[in-house]
Amino acid sequence: MDYLNYIDGAWISAESKETLSSINPANTNEVIGHFPSSSEQDVDFAVKAAKQALKGWRKQSSIDRGNYLHKTADLLEDRIEDIAITATKEMGKTLAECKGEVARGVAILRYYAQEGYRKTGDIIPSADSRNLLYTTRVPIGVVGVISPWNFPIAIPIWKIAPALVFGNTVVFKPASETSITAAKIVEAFHEAGIPKGVLNLVQGRGSIIGDAIVNHRAVNGITFTGSNQVGKKVAGIAAGRGAKFQLEMGGKNPTIVLEDADLNLAAELTVSAAMKHTGQKCTATSRCFVQSSVYDLFKQKIIDKVKNIKVGSGLDPDTYMGPLASSSQLDTVAGYIEKGKEEGATLLIGGNVLKENEYEDGFYVEPTVFENVKNEMVIAQEEIFGPVLCLIKIDTFEEAIDQANDTQFGLAASLFTRDLAKSLAFIDEIEAGMIKVNGESAGVELQAPFGGMKGSSSYSREQGQAAIEFFTSTKTITITPTA
Repeated sequence: MDYLNYIDGAWISAESKETLSSINPANTNEVIGHFPSSSEQDVDFAVKAAKQALKGWRKQSSIDRGNYLHKTADLLEDRIEDIAITATKEMGKTLAECKGEVARGVAILRYYAQEGYRKTGDIIPSADSRNLLYTTRVPIGVVGVISPWNFPIAIPIWKIAPALVFGNTVVFKPASETSITAAKIVEAFHEAGIPKGVLNLVQGRGSIIGDAIVNHRAVNGITFTGSNQVGKKVAGIAAGRGAKFQLEMGGKNPTIVLEDADLNLAAELTVSAAMKHTGQKCTATSRCFVQSSVYDLFKQKIIDKVKNIKVGSGLDPDTYMGPLASSSQLDTVAGYIEKGKEEGATLLIGGNVLKENEYEDGFYVEPTVFENVKNEMVIAQEEIFGPVLCLIKIDTFEEAIDQANDTQFGLAASLFTRDLAKSLAFIDEIEAGMIKVNGESAGVELQAPFGGMKGSSSYSREQGQAAIEFFTSTKTITITPTA
């Protein structure tokens, strides 16, 4: 089936009339659909539509804007099965995970619909008692949303929903790997009656469409989730022309397991954080620092759990870990596994690309665990974005903190312990924006701020009430009555 761009309230082909194909990573013989191969001209058309729509959209009350989100949430909820199956077929993760993600998208829409009822300013005391001194928030304008393939439902929605409820208009560029899923999300907004031009979808190659959005002088802000390499480019261009930008990028997230931890819980959640979603989460655990006194016992628990992981199509209800999202992703992960061997790390389990029988037409790799990993190794420093876990033996809590912080990233971190003092020290000393104690590094509740430190983020935050900081600007007003 062919899917189209959505610009100025209408479904239209790219100006070039050319299309690209979305392929099932579990079975590359299956084409999920075709989507437009758009150009800079298509982006310009979408941005102009968004700019024109901004005039009326920002004048609507935030409560009215929130009602469109409520209607969209109801439509998505009715289509959970269809959208989840599409997402599973497009990028590979299990159907259960995709259903959970659609449900999260529904909840995010309803959360931000209610944000339309919150205050947008404060009354401030003035040195002159006659003055009325107050603040209010206004939309920043046209927002470019550039989202990744690993969470093709939740991440676009947690960008689009607050952008809209706070009065902005949007030009949305999804990852090519999940273009069909994106079209189905936008279809729900369309059927909810969103005014024309308020939300626009432009499909195509990131090198063309993403660049055009970031460079467009009428785009006032860019919210981007993706690789560090592209994120730095976005920041440079946006800063150069004075646009607001928000970046969420990579992670090399540590989990620390101390000798007093519940080892069964720690093993279960470490494997979950490392291997679910095929390790393709920016918050996935990739380094696990384990105190030497319990290292051997914990290592065996990890191996036992990884041995029982079923790899297969995400549509199989027994599958724990689906394929990687693309051939390039498979090549990247396989390359890092080989690099780990070359560096002298010991392969404990996994490490093979799966190509026989039911795996021959997909992008499958075994869940992989290394030990004897030194923290300076490439596999311990660079984001692999695959199901590869590095076990690192440490003697003390202090040593674990030092090594956990020894990375360019600072997104998520977790600690397993029963020691309250060490828990508090961990919270204070770890260089990460998302912190868990006795929980897995991956994931955060939708009402809480999401974001990282160091190379993981632009130090901005998404989700929750923190979203208002990026999607609005503050006006300070003084009214002085005259006699």
